[in-house]
Amino acid sequence: MSGACLGPAPSLAADRQAYTPAWVYLLRCADGSLYAGWTNDLARRLHAHRTGAGGAKYTQSHGKAAVRLAYAERCADKPAALRREAALKKLSKGDKEALAADWAACHRLTVRMATPDDAGDVVTLYNWYVTHGTQTFQYALSTVEEYRQNIAEVLQKAPFLVAYTADGRLAGYACAHPWHTRQAFAWDVETTVYCAPDVLGQGTGRRLYTALLELLRRQGYHNAFALITRPNPQSDAFHKALGFTRYGVEKNSGYKFGRWLDLGYWAYELNPPADPPAPVRLQLDAATVAAVLQQDPGV
Repeated sequence: MSGACLGPAPSLAADRQAYTPAWVYLLRCADGSLYAGWTNDLARRLHAHRTGAGGAKYTQSHGKAAVRLAYAERCADKPAALRREAALKKLSKGDKEALAADWAACHRLTVRMATPDDAGDVVTLYNWYVTHGTQTFQYALSTVEEYRQNIAEVLQKAPFLVAYTADGRLAGYACAHPWHTRQAFAWDVETTVYCAPDVLGQGTGRRLYTALLELLRRQGYHNAFALITRPNPQSDAFHKALGFTRYGVEKNSGYKFGRWLDLGYWAYELNPPADPPAPVRLQLDAATVAAVLQQDPGV
């Protein structure tokens, strides 16, 4: 049989590019004090501190639910993170505050509507997940031109939001696409959010997604659907915290990096059903968009 008659070759475990992050961080506690620690999963560690499920005794006794990330620094590996953590713990309160202030200034986010000229940054971020993660089932890298077209097409019907740090780095993006093409689905969208790996757990996703959902609500969309690869407990928890409900799972739906993966279906009601529903507003006025994007839901 000719090779031209075969489907794609499977993505194997060896195809996955390695990513072994290590972090040091400072947390701002309810009393204003700063706690230093290290982790290989910043988002999960912050959740542990805030819930008390595996967090430090210090944060548990200093207003655990109120702790906020004040500083984060990626290190080469665990030994480097442990050394850096020890150095942070030895710093004076003033030096820690200076680090936190500089970090906050550099990581201050500007959230705005994307333009096709953002395609280079967006595709670089998306392709990181193509080669490193299972959040997307895509095998081949996307191109800048594909994303220029993607951004332009999305903006005809829904928001495509980008978040940039004060020092000009793309921290993440969020957008919505039609859920299906049939006209009866005109009030439904599928939502997407991706954050740069060095800002995971720092509130970027919540800032983007909260704004995206509010804009979609004001446009008159009824349902927002999200497809989440399983296992992905962080994304599950993120969507649940924002009000999404999981209503189904496709077992063994995709094969990537040497294993079968499930696909979870999540739904969020943007507006209650009307009979009949008003047509969706495909464009919002600039003042409405600006008011929504200026809101900060917090970390």
